[in-house]
Amino acid sequence: MVIEHLELSVSAFADEIGVQRSSMSHLLNGRNKPSLDFVMKLVDTYPEIKLDWLLKGKGNFPETDNIEEEPVAKKTNLEIENFKIEPTKRESVIAQKQSKEPYKIVMFYSDGTFDTFNTKKD
Repeated sequence: MVIEHLELSVSAFADEIGVQRSSMSHLLNGRNKPSLDFVMKLVDTYPEIKLDWLLKGKGNFPETDNIEEEPVAKKTNLEIENFKIEPTKRESVIAQKQSKEPYKIVMFYSDGTFDTFNTKKD
């Protein structure tokens, strides 16, 4: 399931996680069971693979956002006027990427000194 999701060949997958291709063949054919070393290499290489899912089958792979919206309680007009809608996490990340511009560069030197350069003029 993981190899298919990552769209890799078995050989490429083995190379990515740092195991021998023959070991992958033995695992996939049921000759051997995965060792702790194999499991740790897998989750170290691909942190999106959760140990609970891998070892116990709990959760989903690939992991999905399971955010359930809570019902909005009735509010008076005064409460609604003071209610601030925060951007979602995804909207915040997108906005940060779109408005990402360097404003200061700091260069540290081996003698312990540094220089600061402002890229924007005030």
